[in-house]
Amino acid sequence: MSDAHVAIIGAGPAGLIAAEILSAAGKRVVVYERMPSVARKFLMAGRGGLNLTHSEEFERFLTRYRDSASRLRPILEGFTHGDLVAWANGLGAETFVGSSGRVFPAAMKASPLLRAWLTRLAKQGVEIRTRVNWLGWEEDGALRFNENGKQASVRTDATLFALGGASWPRLGADGSWRDPFEARGVEVALFQPANVGYTVAWSDHFRSRFAGQALKNIAIRHLARTSLGEAMITAYGIEGGAIYALTSELRAAAPTGIRIDLRPDLRPQHVIEKLTKAKPGDTLSSTLRKSLNLPPVAVALLYENGPPPRDPEQLTNLIKAIPITLNAPHGIDRAISSAGGVTWNAVDENLQLRVIPDAYVAGEMLDWEAPTGGYLLQACFATGVHAARAILRR
Repeated sequence: MSDAHVAIIGAGPAGLIAAEILSAAGKRVVVYERMPSVARKFLMAGRGGLNLTHSEEFERFLTRYRDSASRLRPILEGFTHGDLVAWANGLGAETFVGSSGRVFPAAMKASPLLRAWLTRLAKQGVEIRTRVNWLGWEEDGALRFNENGKQASVRTDATLFALGGASWPRLGADGSWRDPFEARGVEVALFQPANVGYTVAWSDHFRSRFAGQALKNIAIRHLARTSLGEAMITAYGIEGGAIYALTSELRAAAPTGIRIDLRPDLRPQHVIEKLTKAKPGDTLSSTLRKSLNLPPVAVALLYENGPPPRDPEQLTNLIKAIPITLNAPHGIDRAISSAGGVTWNAVDENLQLRVIPDAYVAGEMLDWEAPTGGYLLQACFATGVHAARAILRR
């Protein structure tokens, strides 16, 4: 391998956006990726509609990052959701804002955008080498790689690591970089699943009948926090945006209980009034369907802990707060993202490692987490941009 001015290790969104910025400024950039192709998790994220970012007001947007908000503020201010939209539009992936405020490319897929992006990078002279596994550092600080069974060393002016977290390891990010980092004295927080479903001991009937069906327009309450949105019943338990928004609290408390409000848009008194107007001869299931427009999956959930009370007030209390016990996260290998990684104390304001000069970190390698809704990709792009600009200022 020949030496590169800047080596970028990891060809996900953070690494590729950094390569774009550095190469546009005239730097020679080589991107190393251990998988056979680039941006596999990015492509997976786009299968159900590529949610690039979110259009909400910045201060509210920032709160989604919870404990890392203050550290991410200058980084997200430097590359906002508006900047990401303009970038996507510039690649021909015109975007639109959905009813929930989420931002998508019109094609709803990642592949057209990625093809245009890789074409731009190639025109700017970026070299992308796949099936190259980074192993660590040589004693003199050179990067050590394995390519096609042969080991090689590369010396660089600067290195950006964008190797991802530890979720969905089959897509390339397995957290195996942790050992060489810790061997060099870099502080790395334990990896934990984020944006993940939780196991629930459903009855056999409920599991077999309703796995794969969604509870829409609900509220989930855990301790002092409430999340509005949608949740999906699965064979193992429950997942979805309304669960993911509470991910850090649920993970810390599991096993723990939540309460599901099937009609958060109605006050309890309004629910009682609707129930009392039901026809005397209707079954309870029919009453719930006709009076409150509850789908079968929601009605069945009311029966999970036994027959619901017929008294309108007691039934309303259950409809507004169905108790569900979450036993454990489903597992990091099925999580959308991961918490943990290189701690904020291990990097400076430029995302440069404090103990390894001219080595930078971006993307999910850093110890931050956020719910789905565009916040994950936004921070990955923004940290890649931030680190690339810092390298240019060296």
